[in-house]
Amino acid sequence: MNEELFNKLKEKLTAKFHDAVEVSEITYDFPTFTIKKDHIHEVLTFLKNDEELNFHFLTDLTGFQTEDEKHLGVIYHLHNMIKNNRVRIKTFFDINKPEIPTATDLWPGANWMERETFDFYGVRFKGHPKLKRILNVDEMDIFPMRKEYPLEDQSRDDKNDKMFGR
Repeated sequence: MNEELFNKLKEKLTAKFHDAVEVSEITYDFPTFTIKKDHIHEVLTFLKNDEELNFHFLTDLTGFQTEDEKHLGVIYHLHNMIKNNRVRIKTFFDINKPEIPTATDLWPGANWMERETFDFYGVRFKGHPKLKRILNVDEMDIFPMRKEYPLEDQSRDDKNDKMFGR
């Protein structure tokens, strides 16, 4: 990881967006910035359009649920292919109001990624051209990747938990 890139990103983002940057760190050798959800679209726009940073490629976009199970989040992986620079952008929001702006106006390829994130986590992307389920059936009324259900069938009595180290 290039320490110089991390410092440049941190300097530019904090100078332009002041208190929108909640956390800036290097995780797994990757510059990572946590952005307040109200500023996520303008930060992504800046990262794409800034001539020096030039993050024109959206590698990945996915949802996740925090360990406290009260919040959802979205992670964006951006790539400057010319300089081979990468950055991870995260944002969090309440599980009861899972809504953020779409990135399809910046990267058309975000379309299916956002649909998948909606399908599995229930994140609504405001402004998305056709936000509907992509892998699960339309009639499904749950979001299967949320931590809302026990991992195992609680009604089973044929298992001895001691065999599994519990």
